[in-house]
Amino acid sequence: MLGAALMGTAAHGGTMQNCRFVTIGTATVRAVADDGIRTDDGRTLQLDGVTSTAMPELRAALPAGTTITLKRLGRTGESDRYGRLMAHVFLAKDDGTETWLQADLIARGFARVGARIGDPTCARELQSRENSARTAELGLWAEPYYVMHEASTPADILDWRGRFALVEGKVISVRESGGTIYVNFGRRWSEDFTVTVAKRNERAFAAAGLELKKLAGRQVRIRGWVEERGGPWVEASRPEQIEVVEGN
Repeated sequence: MLGAALMGTAAHGGTMQNCRFVTIGTATVRAVADDGIRTDDGRTLQLDGVTSTAMPELRAALPAGTTITLKRLGRTGESDRYGRLMAHVFLAKDDGTETWLQADLIARGFARVGARIGDPTCARELQSRENSARTAELGLWAEPYYVMHEASTPADILDWRGRFALVEGKVISVRESGGTIYVNFGRRWSEDFTVTVAKRNERAFAAAGLELKKLAGRQVRIRGWVEERGGPWVEASRPEQIEVVEGN
């Protein structure tokens, strides 16, 4: 599958039409390097909304001289701490439509949905594509490294300190203390897997259809960077980081 052609994902088909992209410019690819996509005008870009991107596929999709359109979602589209522009990348097709590069890579299993998308509706669409790719063991998902972690095995999750991970399990309880909401996946709060949400962000989660205090008893999937506070812990600052597993 390495170097396979783009699928031609419809950027504005289905639920994708609800993604409120804002065009922020165009660029011409000079090279795809380890530190990002370098353009002829001297900028370095990073693909917003994804992580663990497979470099052979990215290079195959963006040969030197390719013209790309750069877009943002919500408040994304800013630069990271290294000065690289974070953007959603689109490529023009012969029929006048566009291919959303991030969505295509995710659908083929060559990238994972990140913790920051900028739009909850688009996030659900990308997560759906990721779930299909994972079920089919496409691309990265054929490798044991990218296994889904179980919330019931906190010791295994703790091995991923400082790394991005997907964790799935049933929420045991949701508690609030001070300015923090704790989504608990076990009864031993000092040992089991926990997700924290700042109380000030609760309204944003509710607006995205996630009522945090109603997650108890639900099967959910968490994405984010694993830290240690007694047990393994992920801070969720965006609704895209919590996905209720369908049918639960």
